[in-house]
Amino acid sequence: MIRVAVINLGCPKNQVESEYMLGVLEESRLELVSDPRQAEVVIVNTCSFITAAREEALDTILELARAASHPRIIVAGCLAQQYASELWQELPEAAAFIGPGATGRLPEIINRVLKGERVLDVPGPEMVTGGLPRRIEDGKPFAYLKIAEGCNNRCTYCTIPAIKGPYRSRPLEKVVAEAVFLAARGVKELVLVAQDTTAYGLDCYGEYRLPELLRRLASIDGIEWVRLLYAYPTRITPELIEVMTTVPGVVPYLDLPLQHASEGVLKRMGRPGTGAAGLRAIENLRRAIPEITIRSTFIVGFPGEEEQDFQILLDFLTAARLDWVGAFKFSPEEGTVAAGLPGQVPEEVKEERYQRLMLHQQSITRACNEGWLGREVQVLKEGPEVGRSMRQAPEVDGVVYVKGDPSPAGSMVTVKLTHLYNIYDFLGEIKA
Repeated sequence: MIRVAVINLGCPKNQVESEYMLGVLEESRLELVSDPRQAEVVIVNTCSFITAAREEALDTILELARAASHPRIIVAGCLAQQYASELWQELPEAAAFIGPGATGRLPEIINRVLKGERVLDVPGPEMVTGGLPRRIEDGKPFAYLKIAEGCNNRCTYCTIPAIKGPYRSRPLEKVVAEAVFLAARGVKELVLVAQDTTAYGLDCYGEYRLPELLRRLASIDGIEWVRLLYAYPTRITPELIEVMTTVPGVVPYLDLPLQHASEGVLKRMGRPGTGAAGLRAIENLRRAIPEITIRSTFIVGFPGEEEQDFQILLDFLTAARLDWVGAFKFSPEEGTVAAGLPGQVPEEVKEERYQRLMLHQQSITRACNEGWLGREVQVLKEGPEVGRSMRQAPEVDGVVYVKGDPSPAGSMVTVKLTHLYNIYDFLGEIKA
């Protein structure tokens, strides 16, 4: 039996694509191995969003090529989608380059590369709408659920529209069917992802259909939580707020990628709104959903960002009191408008501002978390003595440690939050 390994690099949306690959391979009765050193074929599902991601992908591929086992290497994902024609010549170590549209043909492609053939199968940007099997890790209580592909926004720093194409919503019934499939395999939490989840449905139904989708997903037997990532504040409708406040299982949590607060920087980014508008959106959300948890991400060192722009961002964080924050240093990407803008910020200044922002936010996050001490919350177990509350998205926010709790992953337990383990994580005790 042919032994195959899949290495996933990049974002949660890539994780979904890797799980489709694993599902196709498993259905074809190929042997899946977790250790690439034991594999005859290794599929590397790559990211190419920023330079560091491309470097990681190329380093991974070249390291595999030097391995004593000499596996055949199949390059999938965004790197293949964006650069296959160039890498075909420059990266002879790769036996194949495939796009998302080739996932269903993986068994055939594997057979071809094992016969010594090089394969280039990168159709235009495609989306898995349904029909492919999906394999998730045994015992994993959450799964990312991709509801759309591509993006219609034209942020000046972003390569996603060029790689993934325009925004395409997955058919609602296909999304629900996949969620039912995941629930049947023990998934308790669905984490909705897309480049913009709040735009769901507009392209194919002529109206926003996210509220309806949330209602349908929350009603599936076995699903405890439905969480929303990558939401645009300008598309948070009254109906969406109503669903978040009235439908059990739709967690009061939003990830709003605001990116900056300086009006000048936002304009150069091609982002809608202003810092003041962002603050109003946050205040309106908190009035409507008092216990909402809000996460956001920001870019520091964007071209033209002066010290006063950065101070505006710090002041915004003080006023917004966001629960969770992530930050990135600007990376000039080939083919983007931002790469050619004047006022490129030196790397040492980017690093200094990144460190200042994260240090500034730490005290805010600590204060937000301290406000939850002494409260009882539902915790979704992810493993022995560890889980997450509604306030904590998987892999990016903190966790709750529950000493002495023997319940398995996927269990929902009531926990009293007693201490902060650190800025981001809690200690708690089980409540009978």
